[in-house]
Amino acid sequence: MTGVDLDEFAALIDRPDPGLRHDAKERRKRTAAPAGTLGRLEELGDWLASVQGQVPVRPLERARVVLFAGDHGIARRDVSRRPAGSAADLVRSVLAGTGPVNVLAQQFGAGIRIVDMSLDCDPAELPEDVVRHRVRRGSGLIDVEDALSAEEAERAFLAGMAVADEEADSGTDLVLLGDLSVGGTTPAGVLIAALCGTDASVVTGRGSGIDDLAWMRKCAAIRDGLRRARPVMGDQLALLAAVGGADLAAATGFLLRCAVRKLPVVLDGVVSAACALVAQRVAFRAPDWWLAGQTAGEPGQAKALDRLSMEPLLDHGVRLGEATGALLALPLLKAAAALSAQLPQLPEPSADS
Repeated sequence: MTGVDLDEFAALIDRPDPGLRHDAKERRKRTAAPAGTLGRLEELGDWLASVQGQVPVRPLERARVVLFAGDHGIARRDVSRRPAGSAADLVRSVLAGTGPVNVLAQQFGAGIRIVDMSLDCDPAELPEDVVRHRVRRGSGLIDVEDALSAEEAERAFLAGMAVADEEADSGTDLVLLGDLSVGGTTPAGVLIAALCGTDASVVTGRGSGIDDLAWMRKCAAIRDGLRRARPVMGDQLALLAAVGGADLAAATGFLLRCAVRKLPVVLDGVVSAACALVAQRVAFRAPDWWLAGQTAGEPGQAKALDRLSMEPLLDHGVRLGEATGALLALPLLKAAAALSAQLPQLPEPSADS
């Protein structure tokens, strides 16, 4: 693969400025709120100062949901409650404004962007701005074949980077990253098991709400995918080609490029956590630019976030995906930004006092 030099990311990505975290804390000490009384809002305000590169913090005014969409061939093994090849229905629901993500995004003042990477439908059925980055139609059965060719994995990764640049250039100040996929939690499980060095059963969750038989089929698919993943563990793009998919490869490139562009990201569920884990292997400082919005009750997500040293902001049992969990964290982050910036400063003590 010649178009992507993964080694460059380690050099390009710096950690958020720790000095600004300190400045934000010092500023807060000069307010009427005693230290510790605002709980995690204080930590979030300090993080926002460091990723924004300024004190006081700017309000979050241009948050954006970015959803990478794709169908996964492994869904043909009946590992999902939804029919294989039906992710386009999820996309149409969001485009029509009838999905849960639409309700929450409108409520919390966030835009929505859908990026089709590998939906199993005619691209003419969807708007051009949705399908223009598509790499292929569906993906391979990862238990017996590669999800993507090497060239497709590279194209998807580069597409994700391009989307990150477009969002940064348009003024987006916070990304809420999710997916619209059928079968996506299975390759996510393979990636997490491979990168955490654990067995399939440890990371296999219920995904869209599968029963026991489907769970066993999913566990077997992750086990077989894991055997195929181990030989390419040293090459993250080859790993994504073998057992990922175009949407996961794009999300990985997106996360890394967002870190380069200093654009903070809130992760949603197990799929975005898996992509973050792959991206961490590429650039170990990149996770400092991301937060975990919520815990989805998926064992694979818990394993990935533990490896990433991330503590989810919320735990409400939301398993829908589609960035709904990340969106639920947005009011918390807006509150942290407002408190960090707007709490009045106490007057300096006079020399006579």
